Amino acid sequence: MQSYTIKTQIILEKESKTIIATNFACGKTDDFRLFKESKIPLLKVSKVIVDTGYQGLQKMHRNVLIPHKKTKQKPLNNEQKQHNKLISQMRIVIENVFAILKKFKIITEKYRNRRKSFALRFNLIASIYNFQLLL
Repeated sequence: MQSYTIKTQIILEKESKTIIATNFACGKTDDFRLFKESKIPLLKVSKVIVDTGYQGLQKMHRNVLIPHKKTKQKPLNNEQKQHNKLISQMRIVIENVFAILKKFKIITEKYRNRRKSFALRFNLIASIYNFQLLL
């Protein structure tokens, strides 16, 4: 039996913390490519808060909050550090949802079942999470 590394992307509604969309790809796919291939439409008024794996999204959408990246040649200045801190404070909601989903072990360990069943199982877990919010 083979084991797979599968990249998981969730789109969350910030106020209600509800998972509104999921997408999956082979583990070697980068985040921005996964987003482009998902073809999830974004409203022009929606604010998108992402991590540094989505570099380039700001060219497709106006309201993108993305942290600044530092390099060896260009360290971050204080203003950029403050900007990154504000974004991380907003992203904590997303990270908390991932922590809850990781309790199910489907995204923390190598998936050892059929790849086709991963999406169904993960979406069931996401549905359980969304249902739990209603209680």
